Amino acid sequence: MCAHLTNNTTASILKPKIVNSAQNIDTSPSTLLTFLIFQLPYIDHSTLLHRPLPPAILNPFHQQQIHRLALYQKPINSISDRPSMASETNQPGSDSTTPVNGEIKPKIALITGITGQDGSYLTEFLLDKGYEVHGLIRRSSNFNTQRINHIYIDPHNAHKARMKLHYADLSDASSLRRWLDTINPDEVYNLAAQSHVAVSFEIPDYTADVVATGALRLLEAVRSHIAATGRSQIKYYQAGSSEMFGSTPPPQSETTPFHPRSPYAASKCAAHWYTVNYREAYGLYACNGILFNHESPRRGENFVTRKITRAVGRIKVGLQNKLFLGNLQASRDWGFAGDYVEAMWMMLQQEKPDDYVVATEESHTVEEFLEVAFGYVGLNWKDHVVIDKRYFRPAEVDNLKGDSSKTRKVLGWKPKVGFEQLVKMMVEEDIDLAKREKVLVDAGFMDAQQQP
Repeated sequence: MCAHLTNNTTASILKPKIVNSAQNIDTSPSTLLTFLIFQLPYIDHSTLLHRPLPPAILNPFHQQQIHRLALYQKPINSISDRPSMASETNQPGSDSTTPVNGEIKPKIALITGITGQDGSYLTEFLLDKGYEVHGLIRRSSNFNTQRINHIYIDPHNAHKARMKLHYADLSDASSLRRWLDTINPDEVYNLAAQSHVAVSFEIPDYTADVVATGALRLLEAVRSHIAATGRSQIKYYQAGSSEMFGSTPPPQSETTPFHPRSPYAASKCAAHWYTVNYREAYGLYACNGILFNHESPRRGENFVTRKITRAVGRIKVGLQNKLFLGNLQASRDWGFAGDYVEAMWMMLQQEKPDDYVVATEESHTVEEFLEVAFGYVGLNWKDHVVIDKRYFRPAEVDNLKGDSSKTRKVLGWKPKVGFEQLVKMMVEEDIDLAKREKVLVDAGFMDAQQQP
């Protein structure tokens, strides 16, 4: 249900009615019902179905509505239950069409990692350009499309279907080739990865298989598809990472030597050189985008930036007191993910393929991030942050700061969102989320699961 609402619609329903401050929360029946509607993905469905709200909180009508909503939100376990997703935009962009047999048709993009932070922003960007977008997703017992649900349109509205999802995996070469042959994309964006640096030390084999060999499988699928069909116009984008530079001193540019310091970074280096090799050996239009850290309210909660802003929101409304972190002196070049996906697209619009560094050219420590995030809501981070050695990496990367002069000159790209603006954007979103969460906790429908 909620997936059919736009961001603006959601905001107009929630923000005016929910709270005036963290201490002034509207728990009227209609508002609480609205909270429950928009928080159903976070609630145990059996709680809603078998533990009705107290009559003092909701009347029988509201009880019935929540019961129905819980039924609508049952997990989807097979592709036949939800075969595809689609989205539409109002006005196609001027760069979105390709002539085919004299007929103008929209460009087609294939995205791996479409359900991630970058994939969701790139999907929005391409749809605004008038593209038809196809995404490859892994099968999961929990449907994990929350980042793109706001552009969901029921697939039965076939004439509006501008975004579709298909099951595939970078570990399954046959599925990659099959969907390339079926979709016939003009552009392929490989964003999928096991992208958590610390986790890559725990599961190095899997990380290498998906990040490094997975990229090789997709490149080979593209190459063999072109050889079989003659569709040499396909363009390929490989998502690189500033982690590839590792211990190499900043500033880091396209010509800076790589010195990876984690299985994830080493795997990204392999994917980078596979892409260069296929470009040089087979003439494939393939670009590497070496993106420095890019964040947003859609960042996963186990990444340090989102972990911080999520904690700020929860601490502000009383759901949490402590935040456990590792190395506060690590310095990173942080930008906004929504800006960076535009650079991805711009790389594939050039006459010749090349590699580009995308960065803000500013570096800030984790401690600086804490100061801005906590300070924005009038808190002192030192009162809440505890250093935990378990969050230190076996091999640290001290300082990453990009030199994106080539990207700015050749592509004409530059970041629009600055560091403090980015941090405040994330804090504001997570305060809103924490306020909604608190209503559910206070009503007994959610466990705070707070840290000490």
